[in-house]
Amino acid sequence: MAGDALTLVPRRGYRLPGLLLVAAALGCGIASADVLYKYRGDNGEWIYADRPPDVAKDVETRPLAGGIERGGLSVTSSFTGTGLAISANNRFHAPMELNLRFDSIEGVQYPPPDEDLTWVVPARSELVLLELPALEGVDAPTVNYRYVYLPGDPGAVPASNTSYRAPFSIGVSYPVTQTYPDSVTHRTRDSMYAVDIAMPVGTDIVAARDGIVFEVASTNFKGGPDADQYAKLANLVRILHDDGTFSLYAHLNWNTIRVRPGDRVQAGQYIADSGNTGFSSGPHLHFAVQRNLGMRVESLPVVFRDAGGRAVTPVSGANLTAYR
Repeated sequence: MAGDALTLVPRRGYRLPGLLLVAAALGCGIASADVLYKYRGDNGEWIYADRPPDVAKDVETRPLAGGIERGGLSVTSSFTGTGLAISANNRFHAPMELNLRFDSIEGVQYPPPDEDLTWVVPARSELVLLELPALEGVDAPTVNYRYVYLPGDPGAVPASNTSYRAPFSIGVSYPVTQTYPDSVTHRTRDSMYAVDIAMPVGTDIVAARDGIVFEVASTNFKGGPDADQYAKLANLVRILHDDGTFSLYAHLNWNTIRVRPGDRVQAGQYIADSGNTGFSSGPHLHFAVQRNLGMRVESLPVVFRDAGGRAVTPVSGANLTAYR
């Protein structure tokens, strides 16, 4: 009769794609030290530490956050006394599209259990998905279900003629090593139009467009060319834009991310250092703009701005220069 009489199986909650991605190491915390020290080693390499060097070597300091709140989406069931209520709790700072599938339903009024159901759960909200009355004479109904979710609202309409600020310091140029249509590893819908930009580890990465941070992974430190071994180990930031699209900044350096989920950032704002984490054959930034097209995330063509504000399409093998 109470909640413990239910068979609740809210398993296989799919986290965000791409490493994910998030997730795949979703919402990882940041080191507890108060300050990050960044300086050159004896061979000119960048070193990151929680204490300064014995001898000053172009030392930079940046504050370290105490931790990062984990995002996530959960689906739960509860007995109301007259039936079952199934609810979703979205802890992300972005809307999530949720798909629910019942494996079995017993003791409640409901259509066949193989029917798929989809909802958009607003950011930072709880939503009652279904209220299922118990059949007469049943005092312990049961449900078994699975669910998956993806970021974004498929009903959002991307703004037209949007250009992006190159995601690094103004006046600096770096080579584009991979982008559409010359893609070697960008073969999935969520990465088809992604842009890989080669740059040294420790390069300042800035937001390419205003938005709200909704996903961060920051504590991975391994990387390499084996997708099976390293695909889920990329540090990253995802930022939701006002038109419902979202940008991905991946392969970021270990523990250098300086934004948290829920932060509103502006184009040009420092968010992290570039790195070589995750599935990567060399230091670079993986940048993509994505949208939800109905339980599938797809990347969108990206154009950057030149000195006159005109659109510049990235080309593999060509340098990309950052302007305001």
